[in-house]
Amino acid sequence: MPGRFYVTTPIYYVNDAPHLGHAYSTITADALARWHRLVGDEVRFLTGTDEHGLKIQRVADERGITPIEQADWASARFGEAWALLDVEPDDFLRTSEPRHHAATQALLQKVYDAGHIYSATYSGWYCVSCEAYYTPDDLLADPAGGEVGLCPIHERPVEQLTEENWFFRLSAFTERLEAWLTSDPSPVRPAGKRNEALGVVRGGLQDISITRRSLTWGVPVPWDAAQVFYVWFDALINYATSIGYGTDPEQFDRWWPHVHHIIGKDIIRFHCVYWPAMLMAAGEDPPHQLDVHGFLLVGGAKMSKTAANKVAPVQLVGGDPEHDFPALGVDGLRHHFLHDQRFGPDGDLSVEGMVVRYNTDLANNLGNLLARVSTVVAKQCNGTGPAPRPDSPLAAIAAEVVVATSAAWSAVAPSEALDATWRLLRETNSLLEEAEPWKVDPGPDVDGVLGDALEVLRIVAILASPALTRAPTEIWRRIGLTGDPAACRVPDDVAWGGYPGGLPVEKGTPLFPRLKVPD
Repeated sequence: MPGRFYVTTPIYYVNDAPHLGHAYSTITADALARWHRLVGDEVRFLTGTDEHGLKIQRVADERGITPIEQADWASARFGEAWALLDVEPDDFLRTSEPRHHAATQALLQKVYDAGHIYSATYSGWYCVSCEAYYTPDDLLADPAGGEVGLCPIHERPVEQLTEENWFFRLSAFTERLEAWLTSDPSPVRPAGKRNEALGVVRGGLQDISITRRSLTWGVPVPWDAAQVFYVWFDALINYATSIGYGTDPEQFDRWWPHVHHIIGKDIIRFHCVYWPAMLMAAGEDPPHQLDVHGFLLVGGAKMSKTAANKVAPVQLVGGDPEHDFPALGVDGLRHHFLHDQRFGPDGDLSVEGMVVRYNTDLANNLGNLLARVSTVVAKQCNGTGPAPRPDSPLAAIAAEVVVATSAAWSAVAPSEALDATWRLLRETNSLLEEAEPWKVDPGPDVDGVLGDALEVLRIVAILASPALTRAPTEIWRRIGLTGDPAACRVPDDVAWGGYPGGLPVEKGTPLFPRLKVPD
């Protein structure tokens, strides 16, 4: 039965322009949204920008502009990047919007009214880049011998902050969080990341500061005009803002808690401990599912906006000769992230790996199949595509592929889903190599083999459309079909025998021209 699927990315900090690490999370969420539309679910896809906090204030000061001007500039860059990558969210939310201020104040007022927020003085180590507090045990030793420890994420010195703030009584939710995290099925995947969150809870939860007195750039605390909410306790609520929290109870109840958060492993504590506890404190259900991926590593180091290894999406879509980056195109980059990078563990990012994946999967397996079939249909069938054989040896394989592809997308395993889909392409190329329809006289056997191959191209155009946003439409057109493969439905429209035959098949330029591996 069709259901509801609400998928979110982390909202991205506006201290700089987006890089490929942001693109990885966002393309994954976009592809999941597209898949769930294919299976007939009602879908909502949210992304956006996190625009408050000390880091934004400092970046704006350094540039001689206001925080909102910095936020406007960076938020526009994220919007441009997602448009470039064919990412199509239903909502792009900025935390500086009035609707978000209203939702944040409404939710945290409920927590305050329930007695879970109190006033106290806080003194601790703070990383401005993370906008997070750390205990001394969390910090790394400074290899230069400095007395101040380093942030475990950014490896930069932390700062000592002392303020009178409002605290959230996180420690009161230890038992409920442990019960939630150990429920079956697990709300956090993969299991190793669930265990990491469980370790935080079982290690002893401390109450946490959720406001700042020394900062004005943020959402004002409704019961204390002298303070603003600390950035994470503002940012996390964006997931509720988008579906009407505090303004549209009917819409909120329609979508919550049918949410699937796509997050990186560095924000597990905030999303898998703080966020569900905040919701519990406000009388709401915790999120349905959190899927956690690893880092994109370049030279063994995490890609980030504060590191020298950051790469902008446009550099790989259009190419960058100065850095020897090839032009992968939109489909090439999306396919690399979804097929070459397994969701969950860390992934190594290399230009050589991208080119190999592009040439193997897109130029050879998919592009070459389309070119070969359209050429032989022109020669042997006068350019008219024949229908597939009902008893084709590929029919059973196609059925298995549909089941495996569907299961993998449902499990948030895009790489395995594309492995399954590409199995059908490999089997079809093998069939053509064995039958060699270009070498024999026209007749029923040639028609059958070519009809089977055209049917596979039709099915793959549908199954691959969550990952590839452009090539499936072109394949569809070249094999004579009308409409849009992304408008089809799985499993009905990928049942064997849907290609009607008798349609004009067009030869064209290579769908994916081969790329050269950089020297």
